[in-house]
Amino acid sequence: MIWNESIECMDRDSLRKIQGIRLKKIVEHVYHNTPFYRKKMQEMDITPDDINSIDDIVKLPFTTKYDLRDNYPFGLCAVPMSQIVRIHASSGTTGKPTVVGYTRKDLASWTECLSRAFTAFGAGSKDVFQISYGYGLFTGGLGAHAGAENIGASVIPMSSGNTEKQITLMHDFGSTMLCCTPSYALYLADVIRDSGFPREEFKLKAGAFGAEPWTENMRREIEEKLGIKAFDIYGLSEIAGPGVGYECECQHGTHLNEDHYFPEIVDPQTLQPVLPGHTGELVFTHLTKEGMPLLRYRTKDLTALHYDRCDCGRTLVRMDRILGRSDDMLIIRGVNVFPTQIESVILELPEFEPHYLLTVDRKNNTDTMELKVEVREGCYSDQINKMLTLKKKLTGRLQSVLGLGVDVKLVEPRSIERSVGKAKRVIDNRKL
Repeated sequence: MIWNESIECMDRDSLRKIQGIRLKKIVEHVYHNTPFYRKKMQEMDITPDDINSIDDIVKLPFTTKYDLRDNYPFGLCAVPMSQIVRIHASSGTTGKPTVVGYTRKDLASWTECLSRAFTAFGAGSKDVFQISYGYGLFTGGLGAHAGAENIGASVIPMSSGNTEKQITLMHDFGSTMLCCTPSYALYLADVIRDSGFPREEFKLKAGAFGAEPWTENMRREIEEKLGIKAFDIYGLSEIAGPGVGYECECQHGTHLNEDHYFPEIVDPQTLQPVLPGHTGELVFTHLTKEGMPLLRYRTKDLTALHYDRCDCGRTLVRMDRILGRSDDMLIIRGVNVFPTQIESVILELPEFEPHYLLTVDRKNNTDTMELKVEVREGCYSDQINKMLTLKKKLTGRLQSVLGLGVDVKLVEPRSIERSVGKAKRVIDNRKL
């Protein structure tokens, strides 16, 4: 099924004309309403008059996560705060969140994109959605909620966690669509197996899984364990949230809603465009956003784009699975974690050496983090109570900064291997 055939199946030339018109309008909007972009464009000797088609996008400046951090919290807003009706945020590299503001029109556009996604997954007004993404500042829960309601489906706003109740209500309410991270879907499958409820009594038919990288092998495992069709949904809070892209029934790539979020692929070193089908860094420009539009935002995600018509009939560009990131960010249970965040916590506390090793793994279908950190000489002790107090102090601070639990192992001074080159601080044993 197709939600908006006029856009999703539009011929490429007509789509590019619309993208060009919208790009010029958004450039004029930020030039006159966002001092950050006006200054950047003036430094590059660019005015809105220089933007006349979508091909002119290469003239515009790039935006990075650091620009959002430096303009925290609302420096990149292009409308008065009286027009911002929703604020979401995600974790940043310094502990300060990356903040995004939405107007009513922005929320409507985002909801439209999610409606396209859920329709592509085969969902409709007769479905019951169990939204098991987190609600709150994270975009997943409220984003998926609005999209499901917009197609007329029934919505169970479960949020994440409370797994036993998740299973009971999934069974009793007859949930047909599941929205959560892929790792949580596998955990739910294991709990269902142990719950005593026969799997055939569940009505699940499909799931929208995103917020963390996952593989085809993981897809097959989810589909087998839950007896459903598993679809990938792509998004990032800086651009909108889930629904920036979505798979169709063909599952030959992720269609991007390029009438709202224009994608480019550039070489992460030279920042020059790469040819279609070649891998590089994914860059997005807002074409319709009012509240906080971004020009050429560098996502750090590595992928490739394909412009041929999909067998489903959609002409929207298709994106390959994300191969990795051009920086060192980790995604743990849907949460962005930077090693620099962990390092900054360790350096805050005088009892610890700045030597640590973070091991990320996946156990029982859930991401885990083990942190070995050296205790300074004079602070290391054979007394268990003293070490437990120290461990609790570090664990609590990490939980506060990351929003995730970390298994802390305190080790003796000079017990972690040193390196003469770049120190290897992170070992990721997940097969992503």
